[in-house]
Amino acid sequence: MILSRLKIPSTTLAFALLAVFFIANGCSKDTDSSSDLTGNWKVSSEFEGVGRTEAVSFTVGDMVYIGLGYNGTVGYTGSERLNDFWAFQKTSGTWKRVASFPGAARNNAVAFVVDGIGYVGTGFDGTQRLSDFWAYNPTTDSWSEVADLADFGGVARYGAVAFSIGNKGYIATGNGAGAEGYLKDLWEYNPASNTWVQKASLTGSKRQDAVAFVYNNKAYVVTGNNNGSLLSDFYSYDASADAWTRLRNVTSSNDDEDYDDDYGANITRSKASIFVLGNKAYLCCGSTSGITNTVWEYNIDGDIWEQNFF
Repeated sequence: MILSRLKIPSTTLAFALLAVFFIANGCSKDTDSSSDLTGNWKVSSEFEGVGRTEAVSFTVGDMVYIGLGYNGTVGYTGSERLNDFWAFQKTSGTWKRVASFPGAARNNAVAFVVDGIGYVGTGFDGTQRLSDFWAYNPTTDSWSEVADLADFGGVARYGAVAFSIGNKGYIATGNGAGAEGYLKDLWEYNPASNTWVQKASLTGSKRQDAVAFVYNNKAYVVTGNNNGSLLSDFYSYDASADAWTRLRNVTSSNDDEDYDDDYGANITRSKASIFVLGNKAYLCCGSTSGITNTVWEYNIDGDIWEQNFF
């Protein structure tokens, strides 16, 4: 399971959220009432690095890696943006610091994993949007630079989403450099050839600060904002067909059906996190008119959302 971007408002919230990765039985069902909120969160081992927001994370085997981000305080190693990386072993519940990211310190980057290698790139360094990408090898605890997205025609950006399907990595959407503004393009990275190829663009709204997850070899992209407006359109991507499919909106917008009566505007948000357990996806935290800690469970096969418990 790979999380495209992990938002970390504080170390306490970070590990309420990360507990989902580390405790597989963290969400239990209560069948007493269909209207009751369900789920059970447990606090895991507190992050040993500096508290931060807009960090990036990826998972390789038993290890969760987290790094980069913005600490909001001048003076930490001379910069508000960070380049340190940390590894959490899920079975032992222990942290260790690993090799620092060699590129520019940044926030709002993305990450994906292909064949046990973590790839991290794009983001914002406090001055400019970035397009470089770097590969992390957990076996050697080392980083190496790979193909730059801009070298193949891609736009430098921050606030994008990323995911992997098979032996390819993907980056989409975000806030682009220059006159590009908000984006809806999709790029595929092939580690074997170290090249980027543009694929079919998202058919919905341009956006930044969305979330993405993968289930049964299809990617799903939802939430985010376009010029400050929170978005409700929802799409899946089939890499084998290079095609997007629109799913049901995540607001109450179908007057002829009752499946969305409880949605309201409660699911829409930006800078959220999302993860998959079994055949369900869980959307949590993020920003609406302010910071939110609500959790929504998505039944992927049924295309239905239900509020869960935080």
